[in-house]
Amino acid sequence: MDINPSSLDFTGYTPTWCAGCGNWGIGKGIELALKKQQLSPDRVIMLFDIGCSGNMNDFINAYAMHTLHGRALATAVGVKIANHKLPVLVTGGDGALYGEGGNHFLHACRGNHDLTVIVHDNSVYGLTTGQVSPTASKGKKSRSTPSGIIEQPVNPLLLALTQGATFVAQGFTAQLPQLAELITAGMQHKGLSIINVLQPCVTFNKENTYAYYIKNTYKLPEDHDKSNFSQALEQAQSVFKERFPLGILYETTRPTYQDELPQLASEALAERGRFEKSVSLLDNFK
Repeated sequence: MDINPSSLDFTGYTPTWCAGCGNWGIGKGIELALKKQQLSPDRVIMLFDIGCSGNMNDFINAYAMHTLHGRALATAVGVKIANHKLPVLVTGGDGALYGEGGNHFLHACRGNHDLTVIVHDNSVYGLTTGQVSPTASKGKKSRSTPSGIIEQPVNPLLLALTQGATFVAQGFTAQLPQLAELITAGMQHKGLSIINVLQPCVTFNKENTYAYYIKNTYKLPEDHDKSNFSQALEQAQSVFKERFPLGILYETTRPTYQDELPQLASEALAERGRFEKSVSLLDNFK
């Protein structure tokens, strides 16, 4: 059935997030990006990790899969290989993608898989009541670290840049128009797109609040050259000074993992007549 993209509704069930949760902004940003590209729900695939962000699996009307904790990226790689012609989005928290799924994150970057990865970065595990995540600041106290966290925080931007992601950006849930633009740009980029989204957890993180990010975020300067890797690294290091750049830090082109697979040169694996071929093979044994 043909669908008129101008009248599409990507809204699923009513979200159950806390009032004021940054997930609301991310969900709306994704919806706006999909509509802007005139995509229909049956022409996009989304993989969700575990956590509050993963609940979006029920809140956005599209082909979707709720994966195992830390395994959203690994699953998305398989989905993209199966049908590389469809856009594949990955949504997960900073704990899922930089912690439990950190290994998959590194290899997705170095492989330059053609995926758009949207990270809900709130420095806590919100669904399990506020334990510290990999992006939490050293010394932060929580239920899991009552005396303060010992480790240094992960710098998501530097991690993505140095491991080979070809599109690295950062948004903020209170800047919805820019966030929707970043998601759109990430989806239109061919290669691995990482969009780290500063997402306040109003229930369990009383430090990295909306007021905190409004004070400490800044838009990248107009003369920022997103093709300049050194400039991108310099901007990413601002996080160490509690300054958070917003915008596209880096974008470049190189062959994607899917481009390197000769099996995908002519058609998507999902489009092959596997049943007909199986029947033909069986005929040979008669």
